[in-house]
Order: sequence, then C-alpha cells, then structure tokens
Amino acid sequence: QVQLVESGGGLVQAGGSLRLSCAASGRAFSRFAMGWFRQAPGKERELVATINWSGSNTNYADSVKGRFTISRDNAKNTVYLQMNSLKPEDTAVYHCAAGTWDPYSDYVPGFWGQGTQVTVSS
Repeated sequence: QVQLVESGGGLVQAGGSLRLSCAASGRAFSRFAMGWFRQAPGKERELVATINWSGSNTNYADSVKGRFTISRDNAKNTVYLQMNSLKPEDTAVYHCAAGTWDPYSDYVPGFWGQGTQVTVSS
C-alpha cells in the first residue's frame, strides 16, 4: 500500500507558475514509476507526465510539453510537477499516481492521491 498526498495547487494568472508536490508513504517509493494526471469538469482524465523509478526517463502529454517538468526525489519520497506558462485550459484537479508500465508501454496507475485543484485565470 502507498499513500499519496498532493499539495501546491491554487489560483494563478495565465502565464504564471506553480509547483505541485506529491508526498508518498508506505511501500518503497522508489520502486514505482510515478505519474501526474488531471481532470477538468466534463472532460476525461488526462495523463500529463510520467517518470521512471530513477528519474532518468520522463514523458509528457503534447498539451504540456515544454511547459511542465516532472521530477522526483527518492530520498524525500516526493514527486514534483513544475508548471510554467500556465494557460486557462490547464485548470483541473491534478492527481499523482504510483504505478508501472504494461507490456505495451502504457502507464498503469496502482495508487492515487486525493488531488489538488489548479485554477488558471485569464
């Protein structure tokens, strides 16, 4: 079992920045590939970014590429999402997840955090 707690969300103007954090407790954090998802009202959940156990491999949705950066600190059991050049369409509840990849290289979340709201005003 892994418990995940996100923080760092809030209200920001378009063009601004936020850094989300996700603190993990429980089973060995470094064993998991970590991901950030987001879900806006009326929209499907979107996988935003993933990072492998060591931090050497990251992947991003096209919608955030070049603006968001995922990173992790295994010594602190924490994964981060640095969000720059925010746009109103980035408004959503952001969730972190601990998981792995299936044989098709799709990310499969196993444990979820409760989410943190990010609101970007125009």
